[in-house]
Amino acid sequence: MINSIFILNPNGEVIIEKHYVGLVGRSICDKFWDEVTNHTDPKDVPPIITTSKWYLLHIQHNKLFFLAITKQDSPPLIIFEFLDRLVEVFGHYMSEITEENIRDKFVIVYQLLDEMMDGGFPFTTEPNILTSMISKNNILTDIMENMPIPGTMNIPLPMSLGGVSAQLPRGTSGISPWRAVGVRYTTNEIYFDIIEELDAIIDKNDRVLCCSVWGTVMVNCRLSGMPDLNLWFHNARVLEDVSFHPCVRYNRWDQNRVVSFVPPDGVFKLLNYRATSSVEIPLHVKPQISFVNTGGRVHITLSPKSTVKQVIADVQVIIPFSSTIASTNLTATFGTVQYDEASKVCTWRVGKMPKDKMPILSGNVSLPSGTQPPDANPVIEVHFRVNQYSGSGLKVESLNLHNENYKPYKGVKNVTQAGKFQVRT
Repeated sequence: MINSIFILNPNGEVIIEKHYVGLVGRSICDKFWDEVTNHTDPKDVPPIITTSKWYLLHIQHNKLFFLAITKQDSPPLIIFEFLDRLVEVFGHYMSEITEENIRDKFVIVYQLLDEMMDGGFPFTTEPNILTSMISKNNILTDIMENMPIPGTMNIPLPMSLGGVSAQLPRGTSGISPWRAVGVRYTTNEIYFDIIEELDAIIDKNDRVLCCSVWGTVMVNCRLSGMPDLNLWFHNARVLEDVSFHPCVRYNRWDQNRVVSFVPPDGVFKLLNYRATSSVEIPLHVKPQISFVNTGGRVHITLSPKSTVKQVIADVQVIIPFSSTIASTNLTATFGTVQYDEASKVCTWRVGKMPKDKMPILSGNVSLPSGTQPPDANPVIEVHFRVNQYSGSGLKVESLNLHNENYKPYKGVKNVTQAGKFQVRT
């Protein structure tokens, strides 16, 4: 059970507070912020902080802190899941979840917090249901948009003056509460976006020390009626730690690796997963960085792997040099090079990887006179994005529709991008 929800900005100021059970004083936020300030990096703050009376659980998004306060010994994963769902729902109402947007839509935010929890327990958390209950516009905007034109019939407002629909969405009390009944489209379509982030540590000889993929399957459903879908993946056995949307029948997945579900209408997250076996890295990074008493030599080569036919885009290499470096003289055969004298960070922006030549970054770095060489070489950070490529090998094999007579159009897009991708030099 959650007693209160607070949203804090990067300065520790409370911008939203919502109390469900009792009244939790803001002094508890001061204790939480004391813990934040004790860490150099806010990401190092423990997700669960215990006081003599309260449990403080939080997540971070766009430098904002979403803080849940509970007095009872509650299952922490449920609270974290609710906070994650809170961020997901906010994303349906805002182009970007920022302090300014939250303040601008504070009425909508409070309405969402009211509907998503009842008496401290999660209640309605499905984004598509909430968007049909609560208008995405502010109250004044709703009134102006629905104000009848003089001389026409008085059309009742679809939303009450509070901004919340006077009627529950159809289907909320049915067997599939995430989907309204009576949905109709002239063209029946469903789109799957498989988005993967590749985390890896590579040594200087291009050997993979550790590698994993974190994936999400997003769905945009525009199907009529009450479709019952069966989704088969190619190479589904590579998936680990899978978490599903409530619409998925877990028994079917556990027995046959089939994703069987009645989808919500609109955009939703079907599942998250992790993969650690048979992961394919799309490019080679070969660094050579060495230091002597007067300076050092840098030579880094990039090349796509021969098995990758897709275009590798948004390639960027970040080299954080030691603070003892005096200056650099680095040039690239492809892309642009920028060096920040204050942070001692070199950024090599390659962009789209060329197919006819290998991009090379080379040059020298100098040390002040009498300065010892750095104790260790820098660890390079690499970013990239590859469309229509799956690092885990996961692909949609087939989709079957039951309970309806039409044949839907199916679209599938794979995107693999670098997460924490580091190369040791």
